[in-house]
Order: sequence, then C-alpha cells, then structure tokens
Amino acid sequence: MTEAMTPEAATPETMTAASARRESPPSMIERMTLILDAFNGPTARLTLEDVARRTRLPRSTAHRILDQLVKQRWLAHHSFGYGLGQRALGLGGQDGGHGKIREAAAPLLHELQVTTGLVAHLAVLDGAEVLYLDKLGGRLATSVPSRVGGRAPAHCTALGKAMLAWLEPERVDALLGAGISRFTSRTIGELGTLHQELHRVRQRRGLAFERGESYPGIACVAAAIRGAEGPVAGISLVGDIRAPLENVAPLVVTAAREASQILFPGSAPGRRAGRAGVRTRRGAARTGEETTWSPETMNRLLAVDGRGDWM
Repeated sequence: MTEAMTPEAATPETMTAASARRESPPSMIERMTLILDAFNGPTARLTLEDVARRTRLPRSTAHRILDQLVKQRWLAHHSFGYGLGQRALGLGGQDGGHGKIREAAAPLLHELQVTTGLVAHLAVLDGAEVLYLDKLGGRLATSVPSRVGGRAPAHCTALGKAMLAWLEPERVDALLGAGISRFTSRTIGELGTLHQELHRVRQRRGLAFERGESYPGIACVAAAIRGAEGPVAGISLVGDIRAPLENVAPLVVTAAREASQILFPGSAPGRRAGRAGVRTRRGAARTGEETTWSPETMNRLLAVDGRGDWM
C-alpha cells in the first residue's frame, strides 16, 4: 500500500499543482458550461477578455472553447463580441435562415442601441405573430417585456405592422383570421382599422409606430427589412411611452435599409408590395425612400392621415 503524502513530504511544487487541480474545471464539459453561464441573459454581449475574467480561465483556453461553441451555434460571434447563439436561445439547430438575418442586423442593432440608449429589437413574422430574434437594451432591457425567442401578436406591435404593411391585403387577412384581439385600450381590434393603419405605414415609407398597443407605457418605432419578394424581418427601437420616437425614426429606417442591402445586394425591395398600391416618385431611389429626413419630411410623414395619429 502506498503511503499517504505527509506534510513533511509535500513541496511547494506539489502543493501548487494540487491547488490548480482543485481550482480548474476538470473536464471540457464543465469549462463549456462555465463559459455559457457567463452570459447572464439572452442580450448579453461579452468580449474574449470579459469571458476570461468572468470564468477565470486562461485567455487561450477561453478562446479555444469559444471557437468550438460558435461552430456548434451555442454562441454567435459578432464584431462587438460574443452572444448566445441559436441553440442556446432555444431556436433549434435549424433556424430557417434566421442566422443570416441576425448576422446582417447585429452590428446595426448594436449601433442603434448605443446611439439612442433605447431597446433595439430584431424580429421576423411567423404567422400572426412576431418572433424576436435579438434584443439589445442595456439598462432599459428589463423594463421592456420582450425576450429573444419570445412572441407577440403582429397587429399590436410596430414590428408586426411594419412587416404586414408590405404584404398583400388578402395575405394579411389570411394570417390574422376573422378577428383580432385587444390587449389594451389602444390596441387595434378590427381588420378594417388595421388595414387603414397599414396604409398609413406605407405612406410613411415604411415607418410603423405604436404607443401602448401591446403593453401600457411602452412605445415603439419600426421598419421592415425587405427583399424583392417582400418583408423578411423588422428592426425597432422601444422606449417609454413619452420617448420622442420621431427623433430616432430615421435611424431605424436607415438600419432596415442597410440590412436589406446586406441580405439582398443589388435587389429592389418591395416590387411585389408595390402592386398593393405603393407609389414611387419618378427619379427617386430604387427603394422609393428619401435618403435624408429633414424635420419637415418627418412632420409630413407623421401627419399623413391629417391628424398625426400614430394609432
């Protein structure tokens, strides 16, 4: 029988090695779990240095494991850091093309959030609902009742209306069915009224607003990411109902337009939607949208129904 090591036989080297074995996670699975646990929410964005500091893993070890987690879609790597990926967010390994949309929109969402301090969303239309693919919000994120992988009725969100506006009216009716529900006193509760609002969205060149329609006290401005066949996703900024969203609306439109160009280079968005009654000015840009948004332009866009009502 081998004799146990006595205190006299212990050396500084053996004590250091024993201490390292106790402090380091003994397996790759535990190290991967340690890294995933460092992301304390679906909106968390961490750099390599952040991960190494939070996990107390060597930088080289953290980098190697991060690369593996990105390849397996547990994490996503963007220009501004790492975030949870499709698998970790519960969206499944087969994302239906959502990964490309998230990749194209990620830096744009980051810039919107940093510039405005508001909560930035990316979502797609899934039947009569919007499915949130990403959410960046800083300190305001917890005050907005949305989550990555969560859903909301399309007809009472700016994101949903921004995308529905570029569908044929018959398609909108088929998606929403015979009736739509109210969630607050400001929710649109009739299909006819919703179609009027979608017409106003098109007149505003794609800008959709909502104030307290889905949740009291929450306001939102959104625009759709579009290809030649119609809307594929939407980008929005969300804040307190008192937030002056007309000031940040041009940023949302610009971000949606840039995402469209990244996803569909050389295409002309909205050709099919144009048959739903959307006119473009002769000599205007291919998207039919102005490249600059003066205060006068915004005032005209927000008052297209004669009352400036955002519904």
